[in-house]
Amino acid sequence: MNDPQGALISTMVIASAADGHMSDRELATIGDIVGHLPAFRTFQPERITEISAQCQEYLAAEDGLDRALETIRGALPAALRETAYALACEVAVADGSLAQEELRFLELLRHELDIDRLHAAAIERAAAVRHRVP
Repeated sequence: MNDPQGALISTMVIASAADGHMSDRELATIGDIVGHLPAFRTFQPERITEISAQCQEYLAAEDGLDRALETIRGALPAALRETAYALACEVAVADGSLAQEELRFLELLRHELDIDRLHAAAIERAAAVRHRVP
């Protein structure tokens, strides 16, 4: 979680866990993203388990979400902050619905990463459109 790739993975894991359930579709989306995006070319996939465990530890603590968000922000260069937000949106919409908890997490993430509201709206809309079914 303390490096850019770990922070991106953490963002996706927390987005998936935000509603209290990590769906198979969300987990598959994380796997697809890690397998295809240039940001993960040098990433060792076996680290996902370690990073997920770290996320669980953070979230189990009283102020864990705040600390996790601060850690993510600290590990991400400014150029990857919108990427992190986009990946969180992809995972959150992957199962076809957005729970209030997921929306709240995205709002907190947007504020922590200082994502412009218009940019965030465009990212959210793009993710929703990509996951639409006929």
